[in-house]
Amino acid sequence: MRTIPKPLEGEYPPYAIMYMRLIPDGQVLQYLRDNFIAVKELIYSLPEKTLYHRYAEGKWSIKEVLIHIIDDERIFAYRALRFARGEQQNLIGFDQDAYTALSQADERDLDNIFEEYEAVRRSTIALFNGLPEESLTRMGKGTGTFNNATVRALAYHIAGHEQHHINLIKERYLMEV
Repeated sequence: MRTIPKPLEGEYPPYAIMYMRLIPDGQVLQYLRDNFIAVKELIYSLPEKTLYHRYAEGKWSIKEVLIHIIDDERIFAYRALRFARGEQQNLIGFDQDAYTALSQADERDLDNIFEEYEAVRRSTIALFNGLPEESLTRMGKGTGTFNNATVRALAYHIAGHEQHHINLIKERYLMEV
């Protein structure tokens, strides 16, 4: 699997440093593959009632968090494709809360969620593994969250965003159940 160097400051919005710090340099695609397995093992080890737990009023359930991770990955991989291909049009952001509210995640079977998760993850890895080397530092632009980023920054965003939410599950969801 290819090595993709970590993006430099200026290749992503300032707030995204929180995601970049969570991922080791270089092996982001291997990390994505390995972390999917770890996430799946963690979630399947939980009692089913825990998947519906919300640690505070208005917060998402664990199933909703999983669908949010999938949605975010799919959107950011699409942005990476567009930026890699030199897209000049501004890309708009997305409303994560509206997406989650309409996802009906809590009504979905966990096997079905992980079937989608795995398909998206395999697609993401294949995309980044096959991109031309020079495309990785190509900067995209847009008006939404995380535009004005390089293609490689989007790979690290996907990995770091997932890890951020898994850390939250461990710290806020599992400690209170």
